[in-house]
Amino acid sequence: MHVNHPPRRAGRTAPSRRGRPLARLTSASALCLALLVGLLPSSAAAQRPPLDKARLSLAADRTSYVAGEQARLAAVAEVEDGWHIQSHTPTFDYLIPTELTLELPVGWASGAIEYPPHRMWTAQFEDEPLAVYEGEVRMLAAVTVPAEWAAPAAEILAKLRYQACDDRQCLPPRETSARVIFAVGEPGEPVHEALFAPLDAGAAPPTDRRERAGTTAAELAVILLLGVLGGLVLNAMPCVLPVLSLKLVGILQHAGRDRRAIVVGGLATSAGIVASFLALALLAIAVRAAGGLVGWGVQFQNPVFVTFLTVVVVLFCLNLWGVFEVPLPRALSRFGVGGAHEGALGHFATGLFATLMATPCSAPFLGTAVGFGLAQSAGVIVAVFTAIGVGMALPYLFMAAVPSSVSRLPRPGAWMLQLKVILGFLLAGAAVWLLYVLSSQVTPERLAAIEVGLLVLAFVVWLAGDTARSGSRAPRALARGGVVAAIAFTLWLAGGATPVEPEVGRPVAESAGWTEFDRTEAEALARAGRLVFVDVTADWCFTCKANERLVLATREVADAFARHRVVQMRADWTNQDEAIARFLADHGRYSIPFYLLYRPGAEPHRFPELLRKRDVLRVLDESAALTASR
Repeated sequence: MHVNHPPRRAGRTAPSRRGRPLARLTSASALCLALLVGLLPSSAAAQRPPLDKARLSLAADRTSYVAGEQARLAAVAEVEDGWHIQSHTPTFDYLIPTELTLELPVGWASGAIEYPPHRMWTAQFEDEPLAVYEGEVRMLAAVTVPAEWAAPAAEILAKLRYQACDDRQCLPPRETSARVIFAVGEPGEPVHEALFAPLDAGAAPPTDRRERAGTTAAELAVILLLGVLGGLVLNAMPCVLPVLSLKLVGILQHAGRDRRAIVVGGLATSAGIVASFLALALLAIAVRAAGGLVGWGVQFQNPVFVTFLTVVVVLFCLNLWGVFEVPLPRALSRFGVGGAHEGALGHFATGLFATLMATPCSAPFLGTAVGFGLAQSAGVIVAVFTAIGVGMALPYLFMAAVPSSVSRLPRPGAWMLQLKVILGFLLAGAAVWLLYVLSSQVTPERLAAIEVGLLVLAFVVWLAGDTARSGSRAPRALARGGVVAAIAFTLWLAGGATPVEPEVGRPVAESAGWTEFDRTEAEALARAGRLVFVDVTADWCFTCKANERLVLATREVADAFARHRVVQMRADWTNQDEAIARFLADHGRYSIPFYLLYRPGAEPHRFPELLRKRDVLRVLDESAALTASR
C-alpha cells in the first residue's frame, strides 16, 4: 500500500430613474444566457470516456473522531453491468491487479488494506478461470488520527487502479478516485455499519442502498462550511475587484438613504449571486449527466464567453466615464425601490456579474468544496454551490441586516464624479486582462478584428448617448440599433474563431526550465527515479498567475528545482483540453490551480491552491531525501 502525506491546509452624481446604464438594462437576461453558453461542453468533451467501467465511493465508520482514535474506511467500487475488474491477486502476471491507495494528512497512519474474496470466471478468450470482482466491491482500511491533531476536519483521498474486462476483451488500466472528510473533535456515532462487515467468503455485499458509501451529515456540514468560507474569500480575490468598484459606487449612493432602499439593494445583490451559483450547479449536473467533464471556471475556455464579458466590461467603463445613460423603460422601473436611485433589478444584475467575474479565481477552501461537491450526487452539488453563493453574498447580507453601516459612509456629492472615473479605469484594466486571455484562444488577426469591433461599439455607444440628449427619436433609435449591431458583430467574430493550436499560440513554457505536460512521460520519469513537478494553469486563472509570480518564479524555488533535479512540467488549460480535465478528475479536482509532485516509489504529493514558498521548499527537500534513501 502506498500512502501520501500532503501538508495541513492550510457625467453625474445620482442618475435618475430614467437614467440607467445600458449594461444594467440587459445584463440580467444576457448574463444568464452567458452562463449557459459558457458552460456548455464541446462535442468532444460531452462524450463520456468509454474506458471507465467502475466508480468509487468512500465512507467512514463514524460521524466524528477523537484525536488519537482509530478510524475505519470502506471503499466501494461499483463495476458496470456486464464487466468485471481483475482481483487484487489476478490469475496471470500480465493482468493488472485491483489496487486501492490512500492519501493521508501529515502524521496520519494506515494499516494494510483488506480486499474481498474474488470469484473465478471463465472468459471466451481464455480457458483457465480468472480471479475477478463483479458488481459492488468492498475494500476496508484502518487509519489512526494523530493524538496531537488539532484541526476540526481532515480530508482523505482514495484512488482505485483497476483493469476492466468483459467476455470478449480486456481494457487498458484505469484510475478512479473518491474522498471523505473526517470531522475531528467530539466522539461520533456509528454509521454505514453494513459496509464494515467482515470480508469473508460468506459475507454478502450490502443490498440496502442507503448503507452504501456516501456523504454523512457531518461530512456535508464540514464541506458546506468550507464552501461558505471559500465564497466569502472570493470577494477579496482580484477577479472580483472590478465588480466591487461598481458596487462601491452603488453603496456610496445609498449613504444617508432610507432603510428600505438599503435592505432591498443588499438582498437583491445577494439574490443575484446565489441565483447565478444555482445556475452553475444545475448546468454542472446537466453536463455531467451528458458525460461531460465539468470544472470551476471552464467557461473562460470559450472565446465567445470571454468576448461577451469584455463587451459587458467595456459598457460599464463607458457608463462610469459618463459617455452614455439610457432611459429605463417604465415596465422595468417597477422593479426599483423608489427615489432617484438604482432599482432591485440593477442590484440583481450586479450579483450575476460578480459571480461571472469570480469564476476564474480560486480561493482557500473553495477547491476542496467544489472538488468534493462535483464528485457527489446532484443534491450535494446544489447544496455546495448554494453555500459558496451564500458565502460570497455575506457582505451584502450584512449590509441588508445592518443598514446603519451604510449610513456612516460619506454622502454622495460632486466628488463621486472623479471616483467613478477612477473606478472606470479599474474596469478598463479588467478589459485588458480579458483581451490577454482571448489572445491565447484566437489568432492575432481575429483578435485585432474583435478589438476593432469593441472600438466601433464604443463609438456607437457615444453616438447613442449624444443623440439621446438631443431628444430626437429617429436618430436615437438608429443609434441604439447600431449598439446592438456592434455587439452582435463582435460576438460573431469570436464565435467564428478557429481555436489556436499549441504550436501556433504562445508556448506553454513561459520561463526557463518548464516543459509541456505529458502525463505518460511524467509517470515514467517518476518510475525512473526523478521528481516531477506539475503546474496546471491557465491565462484566465488569476490565482495561478499569482502563484507563478510570487512562488514558482522566485530564485529560491528555481534553485531548489535545479538542486534536486526536478522535472518541471506545465499543463496549460487556457483552452479546452480533455486530457488535462481527465488528469484533474483522476486526482479528485475540478478547478485550478492544481500542483502535483510525482515522487519515485511514493504517491504523488498534492499542494493547496495558494502556494507558500516555504511549504514548496520543504516538500521538495523531504521528497528528495526520501528518493535518495530508496
